[in-house]
Amino acid sequence: MNFPDAVASAFRNYATFAGRARRSEFWFFYLFVLLAQVITGIIDDAATGGILGAVLAVALIIPSIAIAARRLHDNGRSGWWQLLGFVPVLGWIVLLIWYCQPGENGPNRFGPDPRGGGAALPPGQRPWPVNR
Repeated sequence: MNFPDAVASAFRNYATFAGRARRSEFWFFYLFVLLAQVITGIIDDAATGGILGAVLAVALIIPSIAIAARRLHDNGRSGWWQLLGFVPVLGWIVLLIWYCQPGENGPNRFGPDPRGGGAALPPGQRPWPVNR
């Protein structure tokens, strides 16, 4: 998924907490959020006294939470795990690792594979070789 498609998908699913999100969709959306914050920060400093940043934060809070929940779903975790972000440092590190991990192959309890991947693996089977 490319940058414009990821941003469009995030806004199309503005308040959709069900389903799964690919890593590319998640990270491209957060790149968009970062760029939007930088641009509004520059404009705010020059002219508006901070109101644009506040409007941006309000506009992006729901899609940010929704896409993070869908990203966790792709790894087979509940979106409620986002609350781990309230645990300083350790929670942030754990969430960062989970957000960077590849999603589960095939469908899981949260929906079909967003990559259109194959069938689900039997319980306990890994999609990668295990060196023993």
